[in-house]
Amino acid sequence: MIAEFWPLFGLRLRTPRLELRVPDLDDLAALGRLAADGVHDPAVQPFLVPWTDADPQTRARSTIQWQWSMLGKWSPAKWTLSFVTVADGAVIGTQALDAEDYAELREVSSGSWLGHAHHGQGYGTEMRAAVLELAFAGLGAEFATSEAFDHNAASYGVSRKLGYRDDGVARHLVRGAPTLGRRVRLDRAGWAAHRTVDVTIEGLAPCLPMFGLDEARDEA
Repeated sequence: MIAEFWPLFGLRLRTPRLELRVPDLDDLAALGRLAADGVHDPAVQPFLVPWTDADPQTRARSTIQWQWSMLGKWSPAKWTLSFVTVADGAVIGTQALDAEDYAELREVSSGSWLGHAHHGQGYGTEMRAAVLELAFAGLGAEFATSEAFDHNAASYGVSRKLGYRDDGVARHLVRGAPTLGRRVRLDRAGWAAHRTVDVTIEGLAPCLPMFGLDEARDEA
């Protein structure tokens, strides 16, 4: 099986309503369809790279290609772990965790999106809580960061629930207009104090060398 050589395919995160896993081909097809059907209100662009401004077929293909590219570029020094989020057997979105020089810095960042039909149901909080559990409890992280544009109230709502604090601002050019991004940061103490979602992690041990870790160091 592929997990023998790429153990991330055996990694599972489970919450009361969700499963997060590295997507297989069927999952990627479902994620592509979800992207084609729409991710957000077209009047507002929440992403720095405006990939959702493309036509539906291009959105689907670029979504799949991006997932493949993250697998192809993986190294312990720089990685992006991108999961599909599954509810009641259906792919509803994607949640990513990424880092550079993780073994030394122990810091991760995250990004995500949900199909438009799945907004407003608390899935965003639950799936980010899942990857924070992986980062802090599973991989020994010290910090987690995130950023969203200042008009993205939903993203900030998730961050506040999970204990992040403001960590500065950045200015970006989006659709030709200056847009303010607000950074947030979560430390280990803040994560522990706001840890309210039950998360189970399966299949992590064989993955640790891919993050530049080993079992002895991860438990230290």
